[in-house]
Amino acid sequence: MLGAIFGDIVGSVYEFDNTHDPAFPLLIRWSRPTDDSIMTLAVAKALMETAGQDDGAIRTALVRSMQALGRQYPDSGYGGMFRQWLRSADPQPYHSFGNGSAMRVSAVGWLYPTLDATQHAARLTAEVTHDHPEGIKGAQAIAAAVFLARTGTDKAAIRSFIARKFGYNLSRTLDAIRPGYAFYETCQQSVPEAILAFLEGTSYEDVIRKAVTLGGDSDTIACMAGAIAEAYYPMPQQYREEALLRLDAPLRCIAEQYHRFYHSRKHLL
Repeated sequence: MLGAIFGDIVGSVYEFDNTHDPAFPLLIRWSRPTDDSIMTLAVAKALMETAGQDDGAIRTALVRSMQALGRQYPDSGYGGMFRQWLRSADPQPYHSFGNGSAMRVSAVGWLYPTLDATQHAARLTAEVTHDHPEGIKGAQAIAAAVFLARTGTDKAAIRSFIARKFGYNLSRTLDAIRPGYAFYETCQQSVPEAILAFLEGTSYEDVIRKAVTLGGDSDTIACMAGAIAEAYYPMPQQYREEALLRLDAPLRCIAEQYHRFYHSRKHLL
């Protein structure tokens, strides 16, 4: 999960000031966690609290956790509809296919023992807000890629599965996409691009650099790509430490709790 958070932090300063320079500085003074990291941690917290419980309990915990953290960190870059959802006394899904469902799902890819269970949990995390089929599909695609990467599936098989299962065009190259790529916040126009950044990357850091230099919604693309890359490549320890250092104490506490929770259950996964 720290792979997603670090990607978000790196991309945060390039979201509205895109760079195509692959030698860009990974971290500067203003690099910070955005709504992507806040909601990633909120989802992880809800899933930890409801391990082994039914779908209704998980949905309730997701709404509670996402609203609580979202209200605690109100200026993190949420979209307009999601901001309204955060403030609602009766929060209901709003048929969104924005990439918010996919950027917060990384913990799902680590916490379930089978691909089917992973897909089911990803659907639950999406549906509380993003109940449009494309919003659900985006979350499931990222979670599936994380699951496959962490369980030793090679890139060719990951590419084939995601393309077949979700219908994304993964035959393109980033070099072909980049010249005409713009700021897209939909799953349809950012999830496959994030997966391509992972597929083309040669290391965790290279994946992050490729994701950011694609342009567009840089923090979210790097968050999604970083989530998959962490499951496939060794993530440098210094980047794990930097991700934790740039979270405040309450958020860092959730991240550390998740780390302990995952490792206590790793033998089951």
